[in-house]
This record gives sequence, structure tokens and C-alpha cells, in this order.
Amino acid sequence: MAIKLDMAKAYDRVEWGFLRQVLITMGFDRGWTERVMECVSTVTFSVLLNGIPSEEFQPTRGLRQGDPLSPYLFILCAEALSNLMRRAVEANSIHGIRIARNAPAISHLLFADDSIFFARATI
Repeated sequence: MAIKLDMAKAYDRVEWGFLRQVLITMGFDRGWTERVMECVSTVTFSVLLNGIPSEEFQPTRGLRQGDPLSPYLFILCAEALSNLMRRAVEANSIHGIRIARNAPAISHLLFADDSIFFARATI
């Protein structure tokens, strides 16, 4: 089977705790991690309703689209997903597909905010 995911809103759904743990697990210095998290988590928003701005509010997750740092942080999160898929294959929980008899099995492909996962379907 193949499952295609369009992660169009993926930037908005990145949990900050997950991002922090990804940075720490990948070996980033704690000081650097805290600076990055401060950049991500200090944003505030205000909504215009009939031309009148609302009170500012602060989100609890997500990466800002248009922020030059966001694509790099998203790539790190996608790398974490890729590592989870690799571990599932190594544990024989998921079996990828082979395009030829001697070709390596492919369990997933990631590109920008699109992804496709391959696995053996059982009834």
C-alpha cells in the first residue's frame, strides 16, 4: 500500500516541545536550542475584525511561514519522522516496497511538505 500525505498545514502543527527534543537529541547545544525556542515561541498575533485589531494572543505551537529559520526547523522535524520510519523498518514493523528484486526496500519518501509511505498491507 502507499499513503500520500500532503502536510500543507504541517508548519502550523509542529509542537514546540517536540522541536526542542529534536534539537537536543540531534546534539544541538542547550544554549542554542533555547535561543531557537525563544525565536519560535515569542511570536504574538492579532486579528482584524471589521478593521479593529483584537487583543494580542500567543500561540502554543507552530512555525511561522515566511520566517527564514522555519524551513530548516521543519527539515529537522522531518528528519525525526524519517528516523522513526527507519527504526520501524529495522524492527520489522513496516516493510517497504522494492522496485526490483535486488533493490533496497523503500518505506518512505519526503519532499518539502509532501510525503509518501509504503508498507505491506495485510488483511
